[in-house]
This record gives sequence, C-alpha cells and structure tokens, in this order.
Amino acid sequence: MSQKPTSPSAATATSKAGKPAEKTARTGVSYADAGVDIDSGDATKQRIKHLARKTFNKNVLSEIGGFGGLFKLDLAKYPDPVLVSSADGVGTKLKVAFTLGVHHTVGADLVNHCVNDIAVQGADPLFFLDYLATGKIDPLVIEKIVTGIADACRANGCALIGGETAQMPGFYADGEYDLAGTIIGVVNRDRIITGSAIQAGDMLFGLPSTGLHTNGYSLARKLLFEVAGYNPDLYVTALKDKVGNALMQTHRSYLSVLRKLTAGGVVSGMAHITGGGITENFPRILPKGLCAQVEMNSWEIPPLFQHLQELGNVEQDEMMRTFNMGIGMIVVVPAEQVKKAKAILNRANERFHVIGRVAKGVRRVNYV
Repeated sequence: MSQKPTSPSAATATSKAGKPAEKTARTGVSYADAGVDIDSGDATKQRIKHLARKTFNKNVLSEIGGFGGLFKLDLAKYPDPVLVSSADGVGTKLKVAFTLGVHHTVGADLVNHCVNDIAVQGADPLFFLDYLATGKIDPLVIEKIVTGIADACRANGCALIGGETAQMPGFYADGEYDLAGTIIGVVNRDRIITGSAIQAGDMLFGLPSTGLHTNGYSLARKLLFEVAGYNPDLYVTALKDKVGNALMQTHRSYLSVLRKLTAGGVVSGMAHITGGGITENFPRILPKGLCAQVEMNSWEIPPLFQHLQELGNVEQDEMMRTFNMGIGMIVVVPAEQVKKAKAILNRANERFHVIGRVAKGVRRVNYV
C-alpha cells in the first residue's frame, strides 16, 4: 500500500510496487490559470497608449495609465462653462461585428453616438473614456477597436484620455466583447440649447442617417438572419448591398454641421434620433403644450428600413419607434430663419429634408 504524503512539502511517495514515485514540484495557481493573461493585457495597454496619445491636445495634463485622466478647461474660451456628459454603448450591433470580424468601425460608432448626444445641447466635446470588456484579450482585435475610437476622437476634436480594458474569463463567449464610453463636453451657459425656445410654427429639418446607426439591431438581426435566413455575405437586391455591409455602416457624427447651424443662430432645438426613433426621442425636447407634425412623405425611407418592414410585416408605428428610418438628427428652425438655415446647409453640402413643423397640442409626434 502506498504511503500518502503527510504535508504539501513532501517531495516523494512510494508507489504500489514499492518503488519511489517521481518527484513532483507543487506550484501555486496563477491568474493566468484562471484565464486572465496579465502579460497580454499589459502589451495591449501599450498599444492603446500609443493610439490615445495621437488624440491629445494642450489641455490634456496626464498620461494614459494613471488612476484618472487630467484635463484643463480653457476658461478663456468658456468663461461661464457648463459641463455636459453622456454615456452609451454600441449594443447588439456588436453581434454583427463578431460574425463579420469587422472591429474597426464600432469604436467610431461609439464616439460619434456620444458626440451627437451632447452636441444637441450646444456642447463641444472635450474628452472621452472607453470601457472594453472581453473574456480573453486578443491584442489585434483590441487595437482595431481602439484605433476606431481614437480616429473618431480626433475627427471630433476630442481627446481619448483614459478608460478600462477588462479581462473577464467565463463572462463573455470566445471572440466576444462589450464596448461602452463616456464623453465630457462643455458649453457656455448662455449657449445651452434645451428646446425651451421651441415655438408653434417652427420647422423640422431632418438630417439623413447612415443606416441603423447603433439602434434597433436586435429586431434587424432577427428579421434578416432568422426570418429571411440571410447570411452576412449575401448580396440582397432590395438592399442594393451585402447584408453585413448594410448593417455595419458607421453611425455618423453631426457635430460639424450642427456647429454651423448654431453659430448661424438658426436653431431652437435639436434631437438625436436613437433608440425609440423619432416617436420617443423628439418629444424629449418639446415644451409643454406643443407637438410635432411629421410628414411621412417628406423624405424617402432608405431601402434597408423598407426591406426590414416587409420581411416582418412590421407595423408602421413599431418601425417609427424602433428605427431612425433614415433621419438621424432633427433640427428645429424658427419659421423666420428657414431660408438662412437652408443656405447654411447647402454651403456645408449637407443633405436635408424639411419633414414637418411644431404645432400646439399634446407633447408627442403625430405622423401625417
């Protein structure tokens, strides 16, 4: 009968045949044994630092890697500053990214969504923080994602000053991750746009979206992949595109054109059309006692939305409160400023549609 070691430090044991067993070295369980590769994480963070530094400006006072990012506010430019913040994610659009192996656009989706959310209040973006969580770090995938974030930050004049890259083995399936971000912007108090200036008779200018942006993907994926049985690489005549490409169009930033409109003094309110569509987003800026009359024939619904509706026989009301339907931003323009607003948009080479007006009534959107 073999002898059992009496303590963890025992180096040998006797086999059933009476011969000494091989010596075994006992080592402690490491973080890597639990699925977290610290070395890979550290290497990835070095790549991220390089990308983030490209977005820095003179107001960034810290390096990537500190416990917090430091940013100096320019009080000469903003003498009466009000900080504006927003946080969001990319949602189940990421599922399409996983399937296609396309990771460089979702970072831009995230930044542009957040930029638009604060731009409608007249704010300029200052800095951005990202949160990226995955089961196992793939340095090349992480680099593609952060490259998209950094490129979009630079395009919007925003510094990427920090964030978190988390390894959470067992929490995410292999090859999957989640992505979210927080943006901080600033606006002078007397330039804040809340919609309080909106009046009956104001006109609604709709600015085109680039596809679904980052909303409605759970329904879109069900209709395209389950109901229709499409695969992402299939070219669909009704879409005039491959399914995956149509779904992965980047959520655009409206910052540049909104700045031109606000500088021109032709804006009384703005609404970013995200989850909830026009139906639920536009009333958020309407004063009490006012409604929106939206004319459904005032713009052409893009093929993607038309095809989605046909595939599932989706009710019109459901479409309007799930998708942006081709309108990603609504700008409210006082009636007397319509001509000037059109001129500004034309000079900016920005397509637009006058999609309705503000009227007296219950605070909601009426489709006519």
